[in-house]
Formats: sequence, structure tokens, C-alpha cells
Amino acid sequence: MGNTEDTVNQDEYLRDRLDDQIDWYGGKAAWNQKWYKRLQVVSVLAAALIPFLSGYMSEEIPAVKLTIGGLGFFVAAITALLGLYRFHENWIEYRAASEALKGEKFRYLTRVAPYDGNDPFPLLVTRVESLLSGENANWARTAAGAKGDVQTPSSNSEPE
Repeated sequence: MGNTEDTVNQDEYLRDRLDDQIDWYGGKAAWNQKWYKRLQVVSVLAAALIPFLSGYMSEEIPAVKLTIGGLGFFVAAITALLGLYRFHENWIEYRAASEALKGEKFRYLTRVAPYDGNDPFPLLVTRVESLLSGENANWARTAAGAKGDVQTPSSNSEPE
């Protein structure tokens, strides 16, 4: 048996693990939401300026052609960045994780099902750690996919 000094009590777990993870996911969700919305607004405005400036194309104002080209480049670059950094997807995934953890915490604190038994703390830990493990697995799959080197157990073998 382990030393009782090595175990984490309910208050420590709620504060140091669960609340910490809720705050982390909530902060990451807010950060990704902010950058997604900023880049989307800039992209929409730049794209809207292109047809507007096209009406002013003339030989007297050669800078308009360059400006239109620059705006087109800017829109394409922002679109690429949104796809690369996945701000929208991350915002949604992090918010969902934060809300799922909050839900577990409040069901536990109010002792509603499934936490209405005699000793609900181990169930809380199991469910929270399962949620976090699932999030970590999703992140690992996404990160591996972004690098282009996803390997499944069956893809590790040599071709016959």
C-alpha cells in the first residue's frame, strides 16, 4: 500500500488538476477564438475592398492594381494561416473540453448522477482523467497528421 502522504485528496485534485485544466482549456479556447475572429474580420474586409477598388482601375492610378494584388495575396495568406493553425477548430475543441470538465465538476459537487453514490471521488477522477486522456489522444493524432507522418500499428510493417 502507498503512503497516505503520497495521495491527493479531493480538494487538491479539484484545485490542482480539475480547476487547472478547466482554466487551461478555457484560456486556450478564448485565445483561439480571438485570433480566429480577428483574422476572419481582416480577411473579409480585404476581400470586400478588392471589387470596390476594381471600380477605380485606370491608367491614372497605377497603385490601385498593386493594391488589389496585395489584398488578394493577403486574403490567400490569411486563409492559409487559418487552415494551418486551426484557430476555429481549436476554439471549438478547447471550449468543448472546458465545458465537459465543468459539467463533471458541477455534477460531482451537487452529487447528481453518476456522483450520487457513497464514494463518488474515485469516479470523478476516473471520468476526468478519461476526458483528458481523450483530449490528449486527439491532439496527438492532429499533431501527427499535421506533420504528415501518421502511423497506425498496421502501417509499421514492411510491405510484402
